[in-house]
Order: sequence, then C-alpha cells, then structure tokens
Amino acid sequence: MNVNTQKVIISKDLQAELTAAIEAVGPDRLFVLTDTTTLALCWPVVDKMACLAGAQMITIGASDEAKTLDSVSHVWSQLQSGGATRHSLLVNLGGGMVTDLGGFAASTFKRGIRFVNVPTTLLAMVDASVGGKTGFNFGGLKNEIGVFNEAETVILSTPFLRTLDSQNILSGYAEMLKHGLISTPQHWTELLAFDISSLCPQTGTTGGPDCRDDQPDRSEGYAALARLVAASVGVKEHIVSEDPHEHGIRKALNLGHTVGHAFESQALAQGKPVLHGYAVAWGLVCELYLSTKLAGFPRERFYPTIQFIKENYGTMPLDCREYDRLYELMTHDKKNVAGRINFTLLGDIGDIRINQQVSKDDIFEALDFYREGS
Repeated sequence: MNVNTQKVIISKDLQAELTAAIEAVGPDRLFVLTDTTTLALCWPVVDKMACLAGAQMITIGASDEAKTLDSVSHVWSQLQSGGATRHSLLVNLGGGMVTDLGGFAASTFKRGIRFVNVPTTLLAMVDASVGGKTGFNFGGLKNEIGVFNEAETVILSTPFLRTLDSQNILSGYAEMLKHGLISTPQHWTELLAFDISSLCPQTGTTGGPDCRDDQPDRSEGYAALARLVAASVGVKEHIVSEDPHEHGIRKALNLGHTVGHAFESQALAQGKPVLHGYAVAWGLVCELYLSTKLAGFPRERFYPTIQFIKENYGTMPLDCREYDRLYELMTHDKKNVAGRINFTLLGDIGDIRINQQVSKDDIFEALDFYREGS
C-alpha cells in the first residue's frame, strides 16, 4: 500500500495543481467520484478544466447513509464497465464520505489503482482525506471495513468552503478543536477564540443562515479559517508520519471518537443520522470529563472547551436507558485489545495518554455529565 508518500497541497491554483497531480500519474483512463451534493455544488467549479476532459463520472448518494458496501460495489461496477485498469486514476471530489469510500474502492479494485483526493468540506480537509484511512460502514458500525492507503496527492482548495452550510463548517471544526487539544495551548486558544459567526451567524444544531457563496462577503473570516486549516492539517500530518498504521501515537487522533462513534452509530441505527463532527464534539465532552477525573486534565481548560462545544453543537437527546447499547457499541472500537475498551485521554493539552482503560461505571458517569451537566 501507498503509505506515508502522499503530497498534501494547500492550493493556490487548483487547476494547475490538479493538472500536475494527474500528469504525475499519467493514467490510461480517468474517473471522477462525487456524491449527489458535490456533483451539484462542486463539480461545476472544475468541470471545464482541461485536465478533466474525457473523465468518466461516478456518482453515489450523499451523507453517511450512503457509506455502504452497495456504494462501494457501485463504484467498482462503474470502474469495471468504464474499462479501468491498474494504470487508471480515480479523483475523489467530495467530503469525507467520498474520500473514505472512494479511497477504499480504488485501493481494492484490481488490487489497487491510484487515487487523488480533492476534499470539498472542512471535515474532509482537516481529517478524512489526509492520513490514508479509507473504508465504509458495515453492520451498523462506523468505518468497520477499510484499509490504510494514502492518496497520491491531496489538494486542499479552501474556496470550496464557501459551498458549505453552517452545520458542515462546524462538523469539520470539531476535528480541528481535537487537533488543538492534542497539540499546543497556543493552537487550542486560537481555535476557541476564532469567531465562527464571522462565517456562519447563529450557528448551532438548529441551523441559522448557511455560509455559501450567495451570502454577504466574509473574506476575512475565510482567510483566517484557511490559516487554521493549514495548522490543523500540520498537526495530523506530523502524527501520521510518526505512526502511519496506528500502532501507537496516531491513536491520539481518536480523542473524542470512542464515545463519538458510539453516538454516531446509535443515531444512524435510529434513522436520525448526525454529522460526524457533531458526534466527535459530543464525544469530546465525555472524554474530556474522563480526562479530568482520571488523568488530571486542568479544569481551567476543561470548562472553556465544554462551553464552546455546548454553545456551538448543542447536545444529542440521550436517555440513560441507552447507556448499555452505547457501551456495547464502544466495545467494537478499533483501538480495543482483547475486548477491553481503550480510550485516548489527556493529562493536559498535548499530554496524550493512549490505551487508557476506563471502567463501565466511569463511562456511564461521563454519559451522565454529558446528558445532565454539559
């Protein structure tokens, strides 16, 4: 597999950079994967580029509900019927669902064809498209099937952020907040201080105006966000370069995800899917609570982080009768060993404690805090 070799480009000229990425591969056939949303909103940005002339389009359903084996099979079928060979190239144009699923489909078709990621959401830019994790949901569990395989090139073109509504901006920002918590107090402070309302007034789980390009100009806010994106990607790249296959320190990137993935899987099973970043933000509430109780995470950093999450992400309705099911979902987390749930906790910002075993009582106490105290 193509591990730890990808180029990550903060784009200044998307057409030139995409042209160079395609020419570097020299494919015999070119395919572009979108979902129905990015086909409508993002494909028009690139469809006239000469480098994509003659590309065959593959489109799947939007949202995490489409992150399924059926969608993977559809991509394989379209590659096959389009005459793809091991010398072909797939360009994944979309959010994290598209880059995850497209990366997996490319990695397994004919034992692997090369792919390029052009992420179009904040979540995909700072998390999903970088680092080589690919896969899809299976058996009611998030990203249960997948492989490690990095894209040839990842091109981060921040003007795509103007196509996003407030919820999708916030979804990606949760992963950035996580990166701040596992890096430095300075980066954490910058993230809490950033005025998200400069992009998306009245943010929160109930909505508010979207952030798309037909809204009044917010160039300064987007420029500031682009700088934070570059810093956030740098945090992830550094960790992945040290541990590409998640045997050790890369588990730091799972902060908030043990509980967050359980929330996400539960919501999906109930037919009420939530955005990944919202689930991560809610997972951070629980896992920072555990960090404070069990690892000494400072309360003066705990409370501002919890308040930021509460103000921007609200909470997912939760009944204590759901705790056992959430706990059972946590037992399927990929960091676990021999049936023991392993958490990533923090002693302080940047003081990462991987492989932390937490009792069921403490997990339920954290869920109580989330439900009643956050």
